[in-house]
Amino acid sequence: MRTLGPGSIAALLKTALDVAYAVLWAGLAAAAVLTAAGLLAAPFLAGGAHTALRPPGAGQGLSPIFDRLPALIALGVAVAVYLGVLLVIFYRLRQVFATLIIGDPFQPENVGRLRTVGLALIALEAVGYVVRLAVTFVAPARADGHVFGVNLSGWFAILVVFVLAEVFREGARLRRDAELTI
Repeated sequence: MRTLGPGSIAALLKTALDVAYAVLWAGLAAAAVLTAAGLLAAPFLAGGAHTALRPPGAGQGLSPIFDRLPALIALGVAVAVYLGVLLVIFYRLRQVFATLIIGDPFQPENVGRLRTVGLALIALEAVGYVVRLAVTFVAPARADGHVFGVNLSGWFAILVVFVLAEVFREGARLRRDAELTI
């Protein structure tokens, strides 16, 4: 099987990216709906001025879901942000793979696309640190003690993406120079 062009490995991977992209949109929509529902329901379920509207048994810790509602809403927001960043990554990768399918990967636009993927991966790492830090404050008993543990494979992947962006930049430059050569 060929690596570039129609019917190639790149085309197969682009199809997989397209499917994953659609699934991510569905997941983001579900996370957004559930988070919005939680935000709308929070004043009625989380105490305060509206404690009379709480379900029976939700006041004395008998219903842990209502006691943890703010943490669940924060989790929903974190999931939505995570999925949103993944959507950016998959969208840019789909564009890069489209150039692989047509057999012209060294387009100058791919440099920016790969840099965006690298920045988005940095954002995912940062979100992971924030979520782990939040878990230590919300549920200290659940924290595993590795709040600021460094994910070396994640940071290495980020480095590889930025190096690939530079490879694509150099390839685009060489292609431009070759077009000017008679």
